[in-house]
Amino acid sequence: METITIREILDQVQRGQIRVPAFQRGFVWEPDRVAYLMDSIYKRYPFGSLLFWRTKEKLKVERDLGPFRLPEPRVDYPIDYVLDGQQRVTAIFGVFQTELPMGNPVPWDDIYFDLGADVNAQDPQFVAKSAAEVVPKRHFPLKAIFDTAAYRKATKDLDDETAKRVDDMQAVFKETQIPVQLSNTEDKATVAIIFERVNRQGVPLDTLQLLSAWTWSEDFQLHEQFADLSEQLGPFGFAEVGEDTNLLLRCCAAVLVKDAAPEALMSLNGQTVRENFTRILNGVRGAVDYVRAHFNVFSLANLPFPTMLVPLSVFFAVDGDAEVKYSDQQRQAIDRWFWRSSFSKRYSAGTLRTLKADIAEMEKLREGQSTELGKFDVVISPSFFTDNVFGMGNVNTKSFILMLANARPRSFVSGTPLDLATKLRASNKTEFHHLMPRAFLKATGQTKVSESVLANFAFLSRTDNRQLGGVAPSRYRAKLGTDWESILRDALCPTSVFDDDYEVFLRERSEMLAERARTLCG
Repeated sequence: METITIREILDQVQRGQIRVPAFQRGFVWEPDRVAYLMDSIYKRYPFGSLLFWRTKEKLKVERDLGPFRLPEPRVDYPIDYVLDGQQRVTAIFGVFQTELPMGNPVPWDDIYFDLGADVNAQDPQFVAKSAAEVVPKRHFPLKAIFDTAAYRKATKDLDDETAKRVDDMQAVFKETQIPVQLSNTEDKATVAIIFERVNRQGVPLDTLQLLSAWTWSEDFQLHEQFADLSEQLGPFGFAEVGEDTNLLLRCCAAVLVKDAAPEALMSLNGQTVRENFTRILNGVRGAVDYVRAHFNVFSLANLPFPTMLVPLSVFFAVDGDAEVKYSDQQRQAIDRWFWRSSFSKRYSAGTLRTLKADIAEMEKLREGQSTELGKFDVVISPSFFTDNVFGMGNVNTKSFILMLANARPRSFVSGTPLDLATKLRASNKTEFHHLMPRAFLKATGQTKVSESVLANFAFLSRTDNRQLGGVAPSRYRAKLGTDWESILRDALCPTSVFDDDYEVFLRERSEMLAERARTLCG
């Protein structure tokens, strides 16, 4: 095993020899952890070895070293890419270097030798400080250690005893030898495998980071593929899909190995993932298009469970520019599965097991085989709509809202069809209000049942609600115009709302809503 000094790390980074491959994660250490590393080096405690991949060829895509933009490598030098120890290399370079400017907005505090700290084995003698927090005669800047002029200036006013302490500290950092393992290979697939296996041992990386290494090639960066997908789906309200890496990894696993566990992808080789990635993208895009067109889902937040996109992505996963053409029978099966999954809260527990079953059935459906997709029991009683209160973030409310949207509601005042894309994409409670106003129920003493149960809500914008006012329904009826009966029908609301009897209204509307839900569930 070779060794490298801190001075050599500084020199090699500054001349572009030490670099970071694109599949590495960014710098994540907090300043206090950097200071803790300095304390370990100073006290000669073990702090691990580094693993470099030495090659003659510079990669097309790389990462910066934390906040520092790396210079181009000089000619005639081999390049050492950091496979393990990137956080330590970045920390060491950032603490001692004085030449490269910070080009990225990464929080960074300088590290100081605390001359006033207790000298013992346990307490750290190094601290991270902003410029405003530094006490000149107490905090000695480590940035001056390898800069002769800066070191002379920083030590010129120190007394002899303190100067010796600083000199001894400087000597430790100058003499430190850091163990380095070198991998000399030009086979990039081997490099990715080494990186994945080294990092799997300590499990410091998440699945996306491991998979990014596993699938990496100079022409394929998994993070970039996800970012591109987010950009493509953004105009349709689904940028969050591209940003939800766990969801996308589930979709990848479902399409390629028929298992929603992202870890299942690690059974594949990187080339297989790269070669089939178009199928994954087509699957996700097809799933998003389908929920938009068939269920009025205009953002990821509208879905009762975001994981519902996973089985759907399997159905729409095809190669190249092909599109999945589905029959009316297949559409009915998908729709039944969607509504039953929503109202039964199918993915609220045992998610991976449930997803795996639905993935298999969705695959059968696409291939025209007999399938059990959606053929599970769901009981929807009127009490569902009187026992559950309205809350934009919960599954029952999301299912309820999509059911209301399915009926194509209209403005209570103008009677014009609502722009569901705008209203649902915002996912804002201001687009929903009480049919029996809270003020009216309180004034009439009809508060035995909460005014906030699902059965008392409809698509009703703040503007419409303000015009109708918080009065008895029988009084605001006149503002609905002559077409009020069809407006109520499209809102899944009984005419008994205008009888001003909350108990009767809740009973009739909850029965109407339950009947609609049962129809959608087939």
